[in-house]
Amino acid sequence: MLSERQRQLHEELGIPPDYGAEGNPPYFCDAAELIDVGPNLVGRMQRLTPSAALQWQAMVAAASQYGIQLLIVSGFRSFAYQATLIRKKLDAGELIADVLQVNAAPGFSQHHSGRAVDIATPGSRPLTEAFDETQAFVWLEKNASRFGFSMSYPPGNEAGFVYEPWHWSM
Repeated sequence: MLSERQRQLHEELGIPPDYGAEGNPPYFCDAAELIDVGPNLVGRMQRLTPSAALQWQAMVAAASQYGIQLLIVSGFRSFAYQATLIRKKLDAGELIADVLQVNAAPGFSQHHSGRAVDIATPGSRPLTEAFDETQAFVWLEKNASRFGFSMSYPPGNEAGFVYEPWHWSM
């Protein structure tokens, strides 16, 4: 599962050695093939697997027919980028146990698969529970499954992550 370099990275970040040992959260390999799907909110190009990109673009187009704007915050993330996100939080004084309830350890993020997206919509602060009060969220609940997407981390999810109404995956 984890390479020696990944094990060293986990140790450096203070991630418990038994993290994910029982398959929860599951391990995800980095996607092999990715294509650009457009920039995120800060202008950084986001990428998904070809099948996820096709379905994401179709879902965005379908939502727009109802006046719903779906914006991508984050698509594919490499192991190294995931480690950078965690390192920033640790450098800001957060405890690793708290960080791991919000950010999966490198190797355990659905974003590695290239089939997960964090979604925002105008008028709602990104990556907050308030997303579930938007028309975009209501539309996703009713329609995302038609495009192969589902909300990964509902309240009380098995992976032990906080409720993330903005995180959807195939």
